[in-house]
Amino acid sequence: MPGTMNLSRIFAQISRDTSFIFCRFLLHSVFSLLCNIFRAILGYCEVSTVIEQTVETYGIENWGAGYFGVNRKGNLVVRHPDNENLVADVREVIEDLRKRGINTPVLLRFPQLLFGQVRKLHNAFKKSIREFEYEGEHLCVYPMKVNQNRAVIEEYLREGSRYDFGLEAGSKAELYAALALDQSKNSLLVLNGFKDRDFVKLAFAGSAAGKNVVIVIEKMSELDHTLAFADKMTKENPHADLPMIGVRVKLYSKGSGKWEKSGGEAAKFGLTTTEILDVIRQLQDAGRIDLLKLLHFHIGSQLTDIKRIKNAMKEAARTYSKIRQMGIDVEYLDVGGGMAVDYDGSRTSFESSANYNAQEFANDVIYVIKTVCDDENVPHPNIIQESGRYLAAYHALLVANVHEEIETVVEDISPLTIDEDDPQVVKELYDLRESITSKNHREYYHDALEHREELFTMFNLGLITLEDKGKGEVLFWDVCERADQFAQQKKYVSEEFDELRRLMCAKYLTNFSVFRSMPDNWALEQLFPIIPIHKLNKKPTEYATLCDITCDSDGIVDKFVDLHDVKTVLELHKLTPDEPYYIAMMLVGAYQEVMGNNHNLFGVPHEAHIYIGEEGHIIKKVIPGATLSDALSTARFDATQLRDQFRRAVMKRIKDGDLSAKEGNNLIEFYENQADSYTYLSPNGGE
Repeated sequence: MPGTMNLSRIFAQISRDTSFIFCRFLLHSVFSLLCNIFRAILGYCEVSTVIEQTVETYGIENWGAGYFGVNRKGNLVVRHPDNENLVADVREVIEDLRKRGINTPVLLRFPQLLFGQVRKLHNAFKKSIREFEYEGEHLCVYPMKVNQNRAVIEEYLREGSRYDFGLEAGSKAELYAALALDQSKNSLLVLNGFKDRDFVKLAFAGSAAGKNVVIVIEKMSELDHTLAFADKMTKENPHADLPMIGVRVKLYSKGSGKWEKSGGEAAKFGLTTTEILDVIRQLQDAGRIDLLKLLHFHIGSQLTDIKRIKNAMKEAARTYSKIRQMGIDVEYLDVGGGMAVDYDGSRTSFESSANYNAQEFANDVIYVIKTVCDDENVPHPNIIQESGRYLAAYHALLVANVHEEIETVVEDISPLTIDEDDPQVVKELYDLRESITSKNHREYYHDALEHREELFTMFNLGLITLEDKGKGEVLFWDVCERADQFAQQKKYVSEEFDELRRLMCAKYLTNFSVFRSMPDNWALEQLFPIIPIHKLNKKPTEYATLCDITCDSDGIVDKFVDLHDVKTVLELHKLTPDEPYYIAMMLVGAYQEVMGNNHNLFGVPHEAHIYIGEEGHIIKKVIPGATLSDALSTARFDATQLRDQFRRAVMKRIKDGDLSAKEGNNLIEFYENQADSYTYLSPNGGE
C-alpha cells in the first residue's frame, strides 16, 4: 500500500507539472503569435507608408490619370481603365520578356489605355452636349502624325469606330495608308497640310472608294486642283461621290505653351479672311459651293491654358456663324488638336502641364460655341476634334536598364592619411573635413571652394604633385558631401546647395537613346515622368541624372517632373552589383516614336503589346528591335557589301601571314553574326 500511495503522488505531481508546462507552452505560443501579428501589422504599415511616400515622390497619382500605381511588392503596375483591380505588374512583364530573349530597352504598349482615353474623350463631350442642350454632334479624327505606328492606329479605330471617330492625314503617305484602313461608315477622313496635284487626286480616289474625305484648303492652288478633279469626275460620272471641302482659318487668337508661335496671324497654316472670301467666291462661280462643309482652325499643340482655348473658340464660332449667314451650309467646325497632357501633374499652365481636364475642355468648347451660335441665330455645328496627343500619350512606356554609374564625385579607394610633407592646402582641406558641423557648414563649404582653386593653381604652376592634387580633390568632395548633408537638414535650403546637389548627384548610365525614344526632352525640354519599375517599397537614397548611351554630351536627362517645380535630380535607389535596376519613361506614346532619330545608329527598341486580364498581364505580341544590319540600312549601308569588304580585309591579313586561317575564319564568323545583334547594350552579368 505505501508503494501504491507513493506511485499515486508521483502521478499527481507529473500531472500538475505537465499541466504547468502545457500552460506555459500555450501562453508562449499565444504570445509569439500576437508578437508576429503585431510585427506583421507594423511591417505592413511601414511598407504602406513607404509606398505612399514613393507615390508622392514620383507624383504617380498626379500625372498617371488613374492608370498607374504601385503594388505591395513595390513594383509599378498598369491598371485596366475599366477595373482598377485588374493590373499588370511591369516588373513581371519585363521578366517574362527576358525569358523570351527580349532584353531592355523595350517599349511596352498597353492598347487598353488607348481605349480608355477614347472613351474619356467621348464621354466628356457626350456629357457636355447633354448638359448644355447642344444640337450638334461631337466627332474625333486621330492625327496620324502623332503616332503612325500601324498597331496604334488600328487599336484606336477598333474602339473609336464605336463613336464614329475617324482619321486625319497630313501627307500622301499617311493618306495612302488611311485609305486602306477600316473606318466606321459615318466617320471622317480629314486631310490637312500642303497638297500637290497627286495628293488631291489620291483624295478623290478615297472618296470614290467610299470614304468621307474632307480636303482642307491650306493654299489657293489646292482649290484649283480640287475643282479641276471635281469637273473631270462628274463628266465621267455625274453621280460620282466627291470629297467635301474645308477651309483652314488663320485666327488672330494664339495658343499657349511651347507651340504658341504656331498660331496667330503669323501662323504657317491657314487662310486670311480675304482668302476665305475668295475661296467662297470661286466655289460659287464654279457651282461647287455645296462641297464646302467644314471650317477648320488650329492654334497649337499642348495648349496649357484654357482661357486661350476659349478665346479661339469664340473667334472661330463667330467666323462659322458669319459664313452660315451667307447661306452656305457648313456642317462641321473642326477645333483642331492641342488638348494637353498633364505630364507633370501640377494642373497649371506650365509648359508640361495643363490647367484643365477633359471635362473642363469639353464644357468650354460646347458652351462657347453654343453661346455664339445662339447669339447669331445659326445652327450648332458638328464639332470635329483632333486631340491625338491626349489619346496616344498614356498607352506607351519605355523600360530601360541602368547599365552602371558614371563616377562624378572623386572618391578615395584606400583610406586617406595626411603626412607632414603634404602641402598646406591639402592639410587645410583635411581640417575642414574633420571639423565641419551643422553650424559652420556654409562657411566651411566656401573655404573649401577657395582651397580647391588654390589647389588647381598650384598644380598648374608645378608646385604640387599629381598625388597631392588627387588627395586634395578627395578631401574637397568629402567636405562638399558633408556640407550638403547638413544643408538638407535645414528648413530652407539655399540655392547654392541646390546647385551643389545637382553637381554631386550620381550619373546613371541608362541603356537607351534620348534622341531615339524621348526626342522632345532633348529638343524642347519636354518633361516626361520617369520612375523605377521596382523597389518602390524601399525609400530611394540616391539623387541622380540619367545619361544615355549615345556619344553626345546632350544625351542626358537632367530635368524631372515635380508638383511644384522642375527637379534637376531624380530620387533613385543605390545600384547593387549584378542586380538589374530598371526605370520607365512614361507617357511616351505621342510623337516620340515618330520624331525619334537614328543618332549613333541606335535603332527602334524592342516592342511588346500587353493586355491586362483577370490573371494579370498577357503578352499579345513581341516585335524585335533594330539589329545592326537594320540600323545601318537607314544610313544606306548594305550589310552584304559590308560583309564582303570585311572578309576581303581579313583574307588579305591571312595571305600576308598576319593571321592564321583559323583565326581569320573565326573573325569573319564573329563579324557576320554581329549583324543580327541588338543595337543597344547587352545586359551585364547579373541581368
